[in-house]
Amino acid sequence: MSETLTPRQRRLTFAGILLALFLGALDQTIVSTALPRIVADLHGLARFSWVATAYLVASTALVPIYGKLADMYARRTIEVVAISVFLVGSMLCGLAGQFGPLPLLGDGMSQLIIFRAVQGLGGAGLFALAFIVIADLFAPAERGKYQGFVGAVFGLSSVLGPVLGGFLTDHGTGLLPGVAGWRLVFYVNLPVGLLALWFVLSQMPPLRPRTAPQAFDFLSAALLAGGLGTLVVALQLDKAHHGWTAPLTLALLAGAGLALAAFVGRSRRHANPILNFGLFDSQLFRAATGMALLVGGAFLSLVIFEPLFMVNVLGTSATRAGISLVPLSLGVALSSLVGGRLVSRYGHYTYWLRGGAGLLLLGVGLLATMPATVSYARVLGYLALCGLGVGPAFPLLTLAVQNASEPRLIGQSTAAVQFFRQIGGTLAASVLGAVLALALATTLPASQLPAPAGPAALRPAVAAQGLGPAAPPASGGPSPAVREAFAGAVRQVYRGTLLLVAGALVCAFFIPEVPLRTAV
Repeated sequence: MSETLTPRQRRLTFAGILLALFLGALDQTIVSTALPRIVADLHGLARFSWVATAYLVASTALVPIYGKLADMYARRTIEVVAISVFLVGSMLCGLAGQFGPLPLLGDGMSQLIIFRAVQGLGGAGLFALAFIVIADLFAPAERGKYQGFVGAVFGLSSVLGPVLGGFLTDHGTGLLPGVAGWRLVFYVNLPVGLLALWFVLSQMPPLRPRTAPQAFDFLSAALLAGGLGTLVVALQLDKAHHGWTAPLTLALLAGAGLALAAFVGRSRRHANPILNFGLFDSQLFRAATGMALLVGGAFLSLVIFEPLFMVNVLGTSATRAGISLVPLSLGVALSSLVGGRLVSRYGHYTYWLRGGAGLLLLGVGLLATMPATVSYARVLGYLALCGLGVGPAFPLLTLAVQNASEPRLIGQSTAAVQFFRQIGGTLAASVLGAVLALALATTLPASQLPAPAGPAALRPAVAAQGLGPAAPPASGGPSPAVREAFAGAVRQVYRGTLLLVAGALVCAFFIPEVPLRTAV
């Protein structure tokens, strides 16, 4: 960054970035609540998982590319592009199916899938640029307390999103003449996004890079996006129809491997690579990205599989199952905020990373021992403990990497941490979903296996395994056989998660303590 900023510019820019981040984070939680109604209106039950997969493919593949672009061009320009693309995608999602089948785009469900991918192209930038711009605004010695607000934004959005999504879906029809309530779930992004866009355009300085931009490597970008997109699609395929050894799955995995191998080879030779692989020469970078990968996997396993336990073991409603994640979210928000502020005051980010991983290990260990008779309140306590353990990793891994990176590589290094966290969640969800499916298949007859129905089943990783909450029997709750089967299966999932957290704790001990710089 080449500009000198006033305190007022820093505060207003920071507010605009948090607003843009809230926009993307809210969208991730608000849509899941509306999906059952969307599927019913657009007659797309067979394709419902692709609504989430399309967004995931686009947002995962573009994260490293946004990081590179932020190192080459003014951050404000890239932020404006990301917000604008996201808003266009949101508007188009709200219009999906409104005018019937369209040439090239197909029916309403196909339109929604395509437009969710457009949303993902913008959403990747909202998340990647948040930490990058914060690095421009504040020196590492004080950056932790500001990055902690990012965790608080995620916590707030994860609580507000399902509530707002459910309200708009159930009661929003008629607020705008002729507009179904679920469409407001997408349209609500427009006023928030336009406000964020105004903040960025009017208050945010350009934040130009320190060096003159070189030619962008479009071939590497295509190889990276194609490889990652193909990999995510392979992982998200319904394994009930396309198992791990199915020809389509193997072909997609092979294609992803070839594209990513070609990307690595070209990046090592190119003068201006999308991702500078010299970053991996640093022990801190290797350990931090490894920890991000494992913590990302552990966190997403909590978000995905705990509602399944609540519905199919404790017999709660889908609404109460969603509410059960609130303690997890609040724990993440609290510990990321407090951890960031204390690191800014006293330093020693490694203490918090190791302590957080240890706390997460304890929380997941307790979840891995839950009997079918465990109480709802006890599970909430375990989830709160896990949230407190996860929270410090979100801001502090990024802080550690940024503090040790050259200023010209801040965008790439920051985006790498986010990318590894995201891809870790995708990998873990697919593998642990297969563990869940195998455990259920060995303990329940096929006739009693749960059908993919209900909000929890609409989470992409669960949908990819063809699983969802069992439909309650006439007595009003799952049968004893289903309860015991799901309790055992989820315990196996959390034993796998325990291995991820143990690996993250090991990585934390390989992250060296580097004194925080006092200059941007």
